[in-house]
Amino acid sequence: MPVPSTIDHHARNYSLPHAYSMVQAAALAYKDEATIDRQAREWGFDRVRHHHTQFTPPFPLEDTQAYTIASENMIITGFRGTEPAQIRDWLSDATTPPWPGPAKTGYIHYGFGQALDSIFPTVRDALSELRDNDQSVFFTGHSLGGALAMLAGCRMYLEEPRLQADGIYTFGQPRTCDRLLAAACNKGFKDRVHRFVNNNDIVPQLPPEPAYTHVETLRYIDSHGKIRTSMPLLGAVTDRVMGATADLLAPASDALRDHPIKQYVHALEKNLT
Repeated sequence: MPVPSTIDHHARNYSLPHAYSMVQAAALAYKDEATIDRQAREWGFDRVRHHHTQFTPPFPLEDTQAYTIASENMIITGFRGTEPAQIRDWLSDATTPPWPGPAKTGYIHYGFGQALDSIFPTVRDALSELRDNDQSVFFTGHSLGGALAMLAGCRMYLEEPRLQADGIYTFGQPRTCDRLLAAACNKGFKDRVHRFVNNNDIVPQLPPEPAYTHVETLRYIDSHGKIRTSMPLLGAVTDRVMGATADLLAPASDALRDHPIKQYVHALEKNLT
């Protein structure tokens, strides 16, 4: 199967080509505004909005960034992630207080709450402005961007249902919320959330359980690069060990090596071809 060079603006349901488009859109969030504008035009999106918020200490991240692109049939909002070592450090801090979840449903990590609150109004306004033809809406992101895509989708569903997403695609997303909010997301986004985890990627294992959890949907990329929708517990453990020992010179490096967005792009491309 050839790798698609553009995005199918009529896609609404899950498929590998559509997932590959979403991981490309997640990767685009790391680029500068001029590159995003140019790529959006090449993909057939004629309208672009950029979202950017800067923070001051003590917030551990410098800023939150996203973009929204729109055509006659589709809207995509891509949220930018951050460096794995940086996000790992503040997600590992168990002393931080929780932040109220969307529509006061459950709670989320304070870093996600602060980042989402800073950028959500402009994302909501962009969707309200650009959704003028009943277009499909997709949220995507990698790492921190995946958490924000997930939580923005939950917030739209609970607070702005007319703008809720038709699909949420995340890659290397950390745990975002408690079980109460996860249950609400599982109910509201059945078969519309697609959470990709690349083998031993450390970030999806943070923040620690049981305080924080994931939504149910998982698309696991095994140590051979194959995407799986389910895997027996013993098989998953064995596969993680295989991935961790693949590099005999640095066996512990797999947890960080599996996280970069380029690894997810490569894995989905490999499954397509």
